[in-house]
Amino acid sequence: MSSQAEGHSLHISQQFNVELEEVKGHMMEMGGVVEKQLADALESVVTSNSNLGLKVSRDDDEIDSLEMQIDEECSLIIARRQPAASDLRLVLAIIKTIRDLERIGDESSKIAKMAVKLSEEGEIPSLFVEFKNIGAKVQRMVSMSLNAFARFDAEAALEITKADLEVDMEYRSAMSSMITYMTEDPRSITRVLNILWALRALERIGDHAKNIAEHVVYLVQGKDVRHEKLE
Repeated sequence: MSSQAEGHSLHISQQFNVELEEVKGHMMEMGGVVEKQLADALESVVTSNSNLGLKVSRDDDEIDSLEMQIDEECSLIIARRQPAASDLRLVLAIIKTIRDLERIGDESSKIAKMAVKLSEEGEIPSLFVEFKNIGAKVQRMVSMSLNAFARFDAEAALEITKADLEVDMEYRSAMSSMITYMTEDPRSITRVLNILWALRALERIGDHAKNIAEHVVYLVQGKDVRHEKLE
């Protein structure tokens, strides 16, 4: 879908066009910051890099500030322009998306904190395989959801909602494996629990990426797919 096809770029006021493009651009910039934070959080766990983990947890304030800035921009657009139809859907989709991006940042910070604990208590390399695999898939979901928003691509967005089902399945499988590991080696319980918490945060990030994809579908098609069952 092109923005022109839905009227996002066909306004009498050129300034309105500029405002819509700017706020969308700021949302995408926030998405880039969130993607970097997630990548650093994953690296901090896999490499047991406590310094990187501490940095990621501190950088969460930047994401919070971006959310407040973009939210204010959207509020001003609604107050001044009183957008309708597809323009209103765009502004609302941006507001919802920055909420999910902020929560992805929160979950990334939780993962980074687990990296600090793992560096202190000792790592379990054999369990990092599943963590890395799920982490890579969740990273891809976040990236795809932002790309789908940038292109107004509802079809790509629907693929992301299906990918979330795969992540959920792998998460349940990893949980089962780690419970077995703790049962066989009770001395590992604390360390394995830290990995489990990090995995739980990854699973939630996947949910937020799926939410962003659903916002894209609503933006493009005006259709709420949040509670639909996908094959």
